[in-house]
Amino acid sequence: MKNFFLILFLSLFLNSCVGSSTSGVFGTGVSVALDPRTLGTQIDDSIMQKNLTARLALTEKKYLVQLSVKVLDGRIFLNGKVEEPEEKLRITKMAWETKGARSVKNNIVIKQKFSIKGTAIDVLITSQLRTALILNKNVKAANFNIDTINKKTYIFGIAHSEEEKKEIIQEAKQIVDLKELVTSILMVSDLSRQKE
Repeated sequence: MKNFFLILFLSLFLNSCVGSSTSGVFGTGVSVALDPRTLGTQIDDSIMQKNLTARLALTEKKYLVQLSVKVLDGRIFLNGKVEEPEEKLRITKMAWETKGARSVKNNIVIKQKFSIKGTAIDVLITSQLRTALILNKNVKAANFNIDTINKKTYIFGIAHSEEEKKEIIQEAKQIVDLKELVTSILMVSDLSRQKE
């Protein structure tokens, strides 16, 4: 058991070094130095995210592939697809039971018939928006996560200003196939743990 905690501590420590790349909240290759949250908040969020992901995987191994879990400032964002409505409710309950959870935003959808065309369109929408944000000099694209399911795009992240938030929404509205946009964009000034 001691070895497990030692490995967990070392992996968190090594992944949280300023300037290093992580595969944490914002995806692979994002520099921790660009994240506006304090290092302590990043570690807390990372632990919450890993704990919930592990609990979901222990419940059903398929959840590792089907679901995406993000944690920002103690707020949990769930995304993905499940077979039954009961699964969605069970996952929501597990998220709320996570120690330190301040809120849960559940964007999990119930699966419909699989469509290669639909999946390709979702990937295209996500790629177009990600590219637009990277090219926009007024947006720090690394601070945002984008997921698209059935032409409905979810954007999670932390904006430095209202102008940056508006730019992101404006870029999303220009994507042709996008049917609906759901934003969960927090402001740096709203991060409660920054104030403590």
